Amino acid sequence: MIIWLSSYPKNGNTWLRSLISAYYYTNDGLFLGDKQLQNIQQFPTKKYLKNFDYNLEKPGDTVKYWVEAQERINLDNKIKFLKTHNALVKIGQNDFTNRKNTLGGIYIVRDPRNVLDSMSRHFQINHDKALSVMQNESNYIYDFKKKKDFSDYQFISSWEKNYQSWKNNKLVPVKFLRYEDLLKETFFVFKEIVEFIDKITNNKNGFSREKAKNSVQSTSFENLKKIEDNSGFSESIIARENKKNIPFFHLGPKNDWKKNFDDRFNQKLNDIFKRNLIELNYL
Repeated sequence: MIIWLSSYPKNGNTWLRSLISAYYYTNDGLFLGDKQLQNIQQFPTKKYLKNFDYNLEKPGDTVKYWVEAQERINLDNKIKFLKTHNALVKIGQNDFTNRKNTLGGIYIVRDPRNVLDSMSRHFQINHDKALSVMQNESNYIYDFKKKKDFSDYQFISSWEKNYQSWKNNKLVPVKFLRYEDLLKETFFVFKEIVEFIDKITNNKNGFSREKAKNSVQSTSFENLKKIEDNSGFSESIIARENKKNIPFFHLGPKNDWKKNFDDRFNQKLNDIFKRNLIELNYL
């Protein structure tokens, strides 16, 4: 059965995966680097769609096989974590997942004003374009390094629709958390995450304080950035202009929307996202 680690892009999913992979896939809770993240694969990706008859050049042609692909993933009857940016919605007649294949999910949301700057930098687009992307309810992403291959198609919709689809779903239990709370009280919020996972998986081993402490310390932003500087990171991308790697871990907790935009743009963002900012206690 699957436990989804879900988010809109640049909302903190990688940090969440690092914490969980350190806690659940090591003996001591120490995060050792990029390779350890491979314990938590992304869905959907091409590897999970082998032997399905779809048009890889047609965006979204894979959606009709997502549930069946999850059934194959679950044939071993083991609990596994999968990362996704997909909105928890039906596309046509096709569900993203169902109760048969999913135990639950953990969704991490982040202040959209900080997401916007991270999106702009990561995808090498200006702030206005990033805002347009975040508002696009028909938006999807895929592995753009593969030409004419949409096997990794993920329907992310808008930032708002993405988080609401998981937060308000009636399908499966979801632990909903804010990036900022995880940042401020990392150990205690992570303890809640572990307790949620153990509850839905009926794990009776109990919470390991020492292991969680190691997981938190070894996945600090400073340590993750150091690992990337020394060993690289698979999710970094190449700059279009100078062909150099754009660091994945850039500002992290120092990313402050108040310093990133001028007053006019700040007010524009506050107006556009006002309802969400209030609902999520950002205003």
